[in-house]
Amino acid sequence: MNWGEITSVATAIAVLIAALQLRAAATSARTAFEDALAREYREIARRIPIEAHLNEELEGDEFHATLPAFCQYLDLSNQQVFLRVNGRIRRATWDEWCEGIRFNLSRKAFHTAWEHLKGRDSKTFNELRRLEQERFELDPRSWMPWVKRLKSWWAH
Repeated sequence: MNWGEITSVATAIAVLIAALQLRAAATSARTAFEDALAREYREIARRIPIEAHLNEELEGDEFHATLPAFCQYLDLSNQQVFLRVNGRIRRATWDEWCEGIRFNLSRKAFHTAWEHLKGRDSKTFNELRRLEQERFELDPRSWMPWVKRLKSWWAH
């Protein structure tokens, strides 16, 4: 083996190591991003009365006082769908979040708040509306045509 071959092999190994490090850094950044959204969910969930989490209805003043927290939860859920459409959330994470959104919206107080808020403005929560129309079954990533996904991937 001559020096040229050794240099070529060393360069190839260095490129492979650099690629692996970039992939690890990207994975770590995505995990941190997903964790930040999970923390945001927990902060919002703390402002929603325990009764709502226990599938009980909220009545009158308590419901109206909690409406801003429900609105923040729905906005976060809508954002999570949007991020999945755009490939910013991993499939495994999305599967868990989607199940959580579906489950929460099936709870009485969450469902009532969702119906109330989406009825007030037909131009909000578009991604969440579509997810609901799709019965939480289709991966929102599939909503973006593959050509557009490829262009988005190439741009980043």
